[in-house]
Amino acid sequence: MNRIILIGNGFDLAHGLKTSYADFIDWYWTRRIMGLRGHLSHISDDGLCSLKLKNEMDVWNVWAYNCIPSYSKIDGKAIVEEIRKDTRNFSVESTPLFQEICYKIDTIGWADIEEVYYKHLTRHDILNRSAEDVNKKLDIVKSKLIEYLSALQKGITDRIVVPDIKWKILSPISKEDIAIGSMDKWREMMKERLEYNDNTWNHLFTTYNDNLKGSSYSLSSIKSYKSLYADKIRSDRFDDEIENDCKAYRLPDKIMLLNFNYTNTADMYLQSNDLFTVNHIHGSLSNPESVIFGYGDERDDEYQPLMKKNDNEYLRHIKSFHYLESSNYRNMLGFIEEAPFQICIMGHSCGISDRTLLKTLFEHKNCVSIKPYYHQKPDGSDDYWNIVCNIARNISDPSLMRDRVVIKEHCEPLSQLPQNTQNR
Repeated sequence: MNRIILIGNGFDLAHGLKTSYADFIDWYWTRRIMGLRGHLSHISDDGLCSLKLKNEMDVWNVWAYNCIPSYSKIDGKAIVEEIRKDTRNFSVESTPLFQEICYKIDTIGWADIEEVYYKHLTRHDILNRSAEDVNKKLDIVKSKLIEYLSALQKGITDRIVVPDIKWKILSPISKEDIAIGSMDKWREMMKERLEYNDNTWNHLFTTYNDNLKGSSYSLSSIKSYKSLYADKIRSDRFDDEIENDCKAYRLPDKIMLLNFNYTNTADMYLQSNDLFTVNHIHGSLSNPESVIFGYGDERDDEYQPLMKKNDNEYLRHIKSFHYLESSNYRNMLGFIEEAPFQICIMGHSCGISDRTLLKTLFEHKNCVSIKPYYHQKPDGSDDYWNIVCNIARNISDPSLMRDRVVIKEHCEPLSQLPQNTQNR
């Protein structure tokens, strides 16, 4: 039995990285304002936002040095708001796509840029803009996001592995996590492992011990376990003691970290080999051309009308087509077809912008459970309920969802890097 772990933006946030879209937009406005230093034209337009000086006597160069605080610390967003208020001297115009992104972040503190993009793509006729225009704006947002994340990743040279997260990734599979409808697969696994030879076990334990650096899984524990329970397992006489004893017997055969982020934080947690893999399903910053940024919900009511338009521009940022540009998606399919697997969720919201891929995973015949590691907030509340609601939107059969999702009492928060180490 294998394990596949969905790594989302919350995983990077748990490591103290400012990778939220709100962080990105704050960075954008700061860079936008700082870029006005030395600007000699009365108009500054980067394709997302146009800033214009109405007073012909002034130039940005003079204004910026008089009005912008020091390089080390400025609030670009606040300065833009001041510019907006001074309608006598300035005008500010954002493109509709970027304007809605900023509005949602400012008003509700969150926005899924990919969902906003799709909304604008499907409403292009009402909004009087071509699909090509909407795509060009997203390309600009994408390039700036890559620039921001690349600088962020490069600037952090001493990132720290969170031991509890590593343990959760490499932990044994628990019977309590398995769906009732998948108990036959669980017990089949218990039987099959009776046939593993010493070399197979030793290879498994060596791989885990090398990654855990301190754990001491050994063959002796397996031999002791089999001497006690082998006959009962073969004859289907299972009980809680048999199924929960000996952690070494219940280690996943293989683990894949399915990384939806563009950063390399996930790579710190597993040494790639024949048992452990990190799959950068949406590309990585080390190869900007590989980055997939767009929309991935083929079940949406508006998707088929886009297909029927017979204009490929409408499909330019649909994720399904970009999955064909590398082997990552195919490798994921091979992994889930190979054997029964447990899904763990670490920092992924399971939103509909990834519905096509998530539906493939959640509804697969080999999926035996879906276990969310939720975010515990300082006030004691958490987002377990929100994650479960989003999971439900990716599964057609509600009863299947209720069986496969691990109940909250068997789930845990995703650990956070201690505050005093986040800015090291």
